[in-house]
Amino acid sequence: MMQGNHLFRLLSGAVLLAALQTAVIGYQIGERAHILREGREILLRTEAVDPRDLLRGDYVVLSYPISRIPEEKIIGPRPTDGHDVRLHVRVAPEPDGFAVVAEASFADLPEKPGTVVLTSEPLLYYALPEQGDIIPVHYGIERFYVQEGQGKEIEAARNQGAVTVAVRVSSGGKAQIRQLFVGGTPVYREPDF
Repeated sequence: MMQGNHLFRLLSGAVLLAALQTAVIGYQIGERAHILREGREILLRTEAVDPRDLLRGDYVVLSYPISRIPEEKIIGPRPTDGHDVRLHVRVAPEPDGFAVVAEASFADLPEKPGTVVLTSEPLLYYALPEQGDIIPVHYGIERFYVQEGQGKEIEAARNQGAVTVAVRVSSGGKAQIRQLFVGGTPVYREPDF
């Protein structure tokens, strides 16, 4: 009888763990789908990346001009220690439609018509930067997963400045790549789920 009780507890624990894992994965998929359906869209240019990081497995590394924040674009108080912080970056479209950094802050930025606020991934920030310093940030859109064998063509186009992306941004500032273009032609579009 005691062994049956132990087996029941073990199976119950396994079922509970499986349910928890399913819930976490479901939440992640749901969050991504919500951003892609409801988020505000911005266009971004990509930049060439150091050739040593061109292709790792089945993804392409992407970099964006909005990932380098000039110190003078940061408004408001700055953190006084080097703990992980997030930067809120307001982008606005230029006449050609591509987003550029308008301002950034370590505090929340209010909504402004015609702009979108992205929230960076946590970064290490040290107080007292020099004038003209650049703060590098990531938004979670720096990897673009491709089918096996397609990465080299996209990397070559990216290095020539021919790759752009359409990104959807949630009201909380989280970004997801919606569509990738090579030479203005769409080559990938994220499904609506």
